[in-house]
Amino acid sequence: MTPWRDVPAEAHGNGPFLLCRREFTPAYLKTYETGLLSQKIEEALECLGSCRLCPRDCEVNRREQFAVCKVGRNARVSSFCAHFGEEDVLRGWQGSGTIFFAWCNLRCVFCQNYETSQMGEGKEITPQELAQMMIQLQEMGCHNINFVTPEHVVPQILEALPYAIERGLKLPLVYNTGAYDSLHSIRLMNGVVDIYMPDFKLWSPERARKYLLAPDYPDAARNVIKAMHDQVGELKVDEQRLALRGLLVRHLVMPGLLEETKEIMRYLATEISRDTYLNIMDQYRPAWKVPTTEKYAEINRRILPGELREAFRHAREVGLWRFDSRWRYHLAHPETGWRSCDGPSWKY
Repeated sequence: MTPWRDVPAEAHGNGPFLLCRREFTPAYLKTYETGLLSQKIEEALECLGSCRLCPRDCEVNRREQFAVCKVGRNARVSSFCAHFGEEDVLRGWQGSGTIFFAWCNLRCVFCQNYETSQMGEGKEITPQELAQMMIQLQEMGCHNINFVTPEHVVPQILEALPYAIERGLKLPLVYNTGAYDSLHSIRLMNGVVDIYMPDFKLWSPERARKYLLAPDYPDAARNVIKAMHDQVGELKVDEQRLALRGLLVRHLVMPGLLEETKEIMRYLATEISRDTYLNIMDQYRPAWKVPTTEKYAEINRRILPGELREAFRHAREVGLWRFDSRWRYHLAHPETGWRSCDGPSWKY
């Protein structure tokens, strides 16, 4: 394990963002013990009858037909594995236990995982099978259970949890979302999720309409990120600098769209918290529809080094300072570096 002196202060704040592991209990265990989880499950499953679980407000009976998200009664999973491509506070040295859900309620024209999100690569599973995945990931030594693209499968996640709890699940739950969620869904996850990890993509309705096919995305993202922070507060880590509870925001820097970045940084600093843990990402590459569609030509390139520097400058100017960085790199794979998935991986 990494000596504490090698861990950036951004992770723990030299004390204020430390949470003793012995004092931590996953939120869902308390909710389960009080009986509130069963009430949440009942409410969530009832919502499937006229679905408004995300801002699309399809009002479709998902027990009998598909909505925009193309997921009906049961969730669809693309893959699950111990993932080493996540932030160091999540991946640690054993990996983040990621479960990748198929389909998505957004239509990002630049999606880098379009086979899963836009083409539905995966397999339909039962609640018991989803619970089994959680248990397998825990048995592999993963530090958390990381639900990727859960916006449209909140009822299915809740439904599976009791089966996993009864089999001994005790890891923190990560809600890894594009932030196109409804406030209703986030309320259902209150007392269930330990770590919210939304990706705040774009600020302006015009660009959200063009690149996400969702002009109301900025309003939805602002509302749910505020609600997430109200529930769990700033990100806190344990003695080994593993995330236990709180908000972690991701922002993918887009080519030529630094005004979007600037406004998002301002919002996070002034309306959420200057202590927000933030991953400013440089991984953008042209994908899905961008390389072949003329109207997206302006984002058909990688970002420039100067654009990434400007993104960090905007963030620092408004007082943000808890930036994610790689500091466990040498732990996982000292010779070859980290891989996105390590150990057994299941892909459907």
